[in-house]
Amino acid sequence: MADKINVLMIEPGKVPYMKEIESSLESLQREVGGYIVVVYPYEDMCGIICGEEAKLNGSPYNRALRDEDGEIYDIIAGPFMIVGLGEEDFTSLDEKLIPKYTELFKTPERFVHLPGGLCVVPMVEPRTALRVTSHPPKTKTYEQER
Repeated sequence: MADKINVLMIEPGKVPYMKEIESSLESLQREVGGYIVVVYPYEDMCGIICGEEAKLNGSPYNRALRDEDGEIYDIIAGPFMIVGLGEEDFTSLDEKLIPKYTELFKTPERFVHLPGGLCVVPMVEPRTALRVTSHPPKTKTYEQER
């Protein structure tokens, strides 16, 4: 087992980022905030490590997992990471897979409880506010230059 591995971290409300962590069980648990569970929803040699009790403990919802048709089949609560898979251990996420999973999880999601169920809404980047001034900036006119 390698001493350190590079993982793709996904936290609620944030964009994914790469992080180097120790590969020990204690380190993996620290990153997700408790006991871990690993799910393998993709054909690539990678897995999602998330908190086993995150939903029960009231951790904020993070991202929805969707099938090939875009239908939600599960929701991950709390922070999670995507790791590579070795023969017996977790490894660094393959560099070729980093762009794929960064893109897949790039948009944070907000989860809204409605009478008909849970609504998942992408969190878009905040728009830049226009700066409004009470007076337009002074500029030279043709007449002032004469």
